[in-house]
Amino acid sequence: MRLKLFFFLVNIYLMFLFSSNLLSQNKSDSLSEVYKDSTLEFSNSEFINDIISYSKKFLGTPYKYAGTSPIGFDCSGFIYYVFGNFGLRITRTSYSMAEFGETVRLSKVRPGDLLFFKGRNLNSSNVAHVALVVESTDNGILMIHSSSSRGVVIDNFSKSKYFIPRFLKAKRLDYGVEN
Repeated sequence: MRLKLFFFLVNIYLMFLFSSNLLSQNKSDSLSEVYKDSTLEFSNSEFINDIISYSKKFLGTPYKYAGTSPIGFDCSGFIYYVFGNFGLRITRTSYSMAEFGETVRLSKVRPGDLLFFKGRNLNSSNVAHVALVVESTDNGILMIHSSSSRGVVIDNFSKSKYFIPRFLKAKRLDYGVEN
């Protein structure tokens, strides 16, 4: 049974891999390595701003385990729903989402990037939570996510005693709109 499940998941992954526009062609672990010594700068595209604006419409929506609708969201269900509204197909779970895109340094995150975290167990190294960066300034990294205790909220990651020790990685998806 486990073997069948494994092959099923591999097939789903491969179908997504070959049909998705979310994957970047570059397989480097870090954009800072790709663009080392480059003056290339990225700006917020209108598309990413639209995604962020749309996500904010759900502030206050309650948390619901496995929720993928405005009735209630879990963390990955929220990202899945928001991206789906823009025709972006993305996997449903946070640990699967963490496999896509380019890993970026926390100091280089920008709006539209995804942040991935451990769950309640600080000793774990498994992805258990995802958030969408809505702003990155000298005042911190603001992220929108569905919290199990507060529903959809915006938190300042940079000032969070809860999220800082749980941070695992940041990922940048290829929305096809980099300037």
